[in-house]
Amino acid sequence: MVSSPLPNILIPHRSLPSTPDATSRFGGVGDGVAPLAKGDKVLSKSREREYIRLMAVSSPDLKAFLVATPFFGRLSDASLDLLVSMLVERRFDAGVTVVAEGEPGRSMFIVQSGELVVSKRGDLGRVIRMASLEPGDFFGEMTLIEMQNRSATVVAETPTALYELTAGNLYACYKADIHAYVMVVQNINRELCRRLRRADNRIAELADTSREATTPICVRQ
Repeated sequence: MVSSPLPNILIPHRSLPSTPDATSRFGGVGDGVAPLAKGDKVLSKSREREYIRLMAVSSPDLKAFLVATPFFGRLSDASLDLLVSMLVERRFDAGVTVVAEGEPGRSMFIVQSGELVVSKRGDLGRVIRMASLEPGDFFGEMTLIEMQNRSATVVAETPTALYELTAGNLYACYKADIHAYVMVVQNINRELCRRLRRADNRIAELADTSREATTPICVRQ
């Protein structure tokens, strides 16, 4: 990624005071995370620490990574450049909650590095692990489609870097490049269909297991 002076960033739904260690790293030595650049913001809230920066002009490596993800598939170079210019890079320490179930959501995230866990809270209050996320995956897209609160909680298991795209960005894409907008929405819908198929298969497996566990065994005498 080409480094350049970066303007201040405001995240409306996480407007937190910057901390004194704004030039520190969020990981340990040798963790592969670059030091903060000029213009980066460090945000904290209790145990939470996150770093955000606007994307600079994308490097070939960054574009190659994004094109390989389901979200950016089949986009032209011009459309990809437009969307990349809208992205905000956000970094989280291990253990930090990126999004929480039930909170308002107006953005989605593409995982650039790190691992995350998706969970939901059951009726009895138990936290149920739903899925794991790794580089190339994306999450939060449901809020861009249905404009509802977050359906699950996502927590960083390791130091994590994400690219954020907001609903406002998506609308700006619609106004500037309708073809790119249509392709992005189609990519989101394809991913939602894949997840629905996996959920259907899992439900069928659980139903079969439940029937086997409850079917009485007749023993002839």
